[in-house]
Amino acid sequence: MLGIIGAMEVEVNQIKSELADIKIIKKAGMEFNSGLLMGKPVVIVRSGVGKVNAGICAQILCDIFDVDAIINTGIAGSLKEEINIGDIVLSEDALQHDMDAVAFGYDIGVIPQMEVSTFKADKKLITLAEEACKNVCTHINSFIGRIVSGDQFISAKEKKKWLTDNFNGYCTEMEGAAIAQAAYLNNVPFLIVRSISDKADDSAHMDYPAFESMAIENSVKLIKEIVKNYE
Repeated sequence: MLGIIGAMEVEVNQIKSELADIKIIKKAGMEFNSGLLMGKPVVIVRSGVGKVNAGICAQILCDIFDVDAIINTGIAGSLKEEINIGDIVLSEDALQHDMDAVAFGYDIGVIPQMEVSTFKADKKLITLAEEACKNVCTHINSFIGRIVSGDQFISAKEKKKWLTDNFNGYCTEMEGAAIAQAAYLNNVPFLIVRSISDKADDSAHMDYPAFESMAIENSVKLIKEIVKNYE
């Protein structure tokens, strides 16, 4: 079974509306919808915003549903000039940009007492998603790169530059790296899919509402195509 996590109700609802044979389990304030999507067994859930919600959600998928893999879909702010609103970023890896134990001698972003702080996405899922982009998102560009997560909406040029200088991230959001860490700890393959809604700069607060629906539409089409070809 494939676990699909979205942070936002509007996105999850679009995918959920196409589920067949739905069964619902409620846990930790979340509604887990299992059924068939494109003829494949999946469980779809809205985690809520932020890393804690996302990590709890991923752990439940591992513990209760014993998922074979986790895909996290959502929207993000671009950190690179060439990645435009509407484009897709697929995670090569993910890290938490707001993890800061520098005072204890760790580099920024490093999780103390863990062997890994940058979590690598599954190569097979990346390839599957890359092919899906070519099939259903031909009007936009797709990129494979680092996704950086933190409990912050990035809307300042200075912070955007700091993220780029320190982590060479492709986009920034608020859930992916927590899901990636939970997947890593449970030895479950994962992929983060992000559709760009803003440029994570001083215009972000204006761009986000205007382009949110377009970004969600792109990510939903992509998720359906990935599920269709997932084995």
